[in-house]
Amino acid sequence: MSTSSEISTIVANALREDIGGGDVTSTPIIPADTQLEGVFLVKATGIVAGLDVVAEVFRQVDNTICFNPRAADGDAVQPGDIVATVSGCGPGILIAERTALNLLQRMSGIATMAHRYQAAVAGTRARILDTRKTAPGLRALDKLAVRLGGAYNHRVGLYDMVLIKDNHIEAAGSISAAVARVRSAGINLPIEVEVTNLEQLAEALSLQIDRVMLDNMSLDQMRAAVALTAGQVELEASGGITFETVAQVAATGVDFISVGALTHSVQALDVSLDIILRRPGKEAC
Repeated sequence: MSTSSEISTIVANALREDIGGGDVTSTPIIPADTQLEGVFLVKATGIVAGLDVVAEVFRQVDNTICFNPRAADGDAVQPGDIVATVSGCGPGILIAERTALNLLQRMSGIATMAHRYQAAVAGTRARILDTRKTAPGLRALDKLAVRLGGAYNHRVGLYDMVLIKDNHIEAAGSISAAVARVRSAGINLPIEVEVTNLEQLAEALSLQIDRVMLDNMSLDQMRAAVALTAGQVELEASGGITFETVAQVAATGVDFISVGALTHSVQALDVSLDIILRRPGKEAC
């Protein structure tokens, strides 16, 4: 996941969206022989993620710009930390600035939240999962940021895992019928089934599937589900789980906890790019 090709495409689309036919402010104001330097300054506590993506932003805008990370993706950062420096001639740094910050701040915000959720369940067997509730067009980066924060990815899309949910069950008539239709289609992928009560769980367990999603169950129901399952399949808790409740959910004994908020309710990490004007005349970076 998150191949260099995917990252390159996402960056190209983001730059096209922002630059369009050209930066009509920076280009006439900043001569081509003006040297600029800048620092990426962190203003909040968190986990930095997306430095490699920022490097690709500058490369696509102007491959003579020198981007030098001072931290690594996944590092813990504090206010006042400088996580990277950048230098180059002409307006390129300012042309790339907003796209670079947008991606860095979003990815760092996701990584920070993922780290906090995973830390909240330390000492249990539970692993925090993301969902498909990502920003359209940014899924590869959103899911990369989750991993950099120390949490885990659920399925990437509709193509890499079977997830039979309530609407599928309604359309098929039952859990058993839905699973049978998937298998009759010759699909050789892991199968997960969503259940909302212990009766549905018992039915799902009889079908030799790979994982069961416990949807919006109470803590008592989850504990009962863990006891009934007795390790036959993986159990995933889902539905309305918050930072305040995640430790209690983990203590029930489930294997996974999926949290849509990791990517759909992102609070961007506060990072600025502070520019220093040097002098005319091209110099080696």
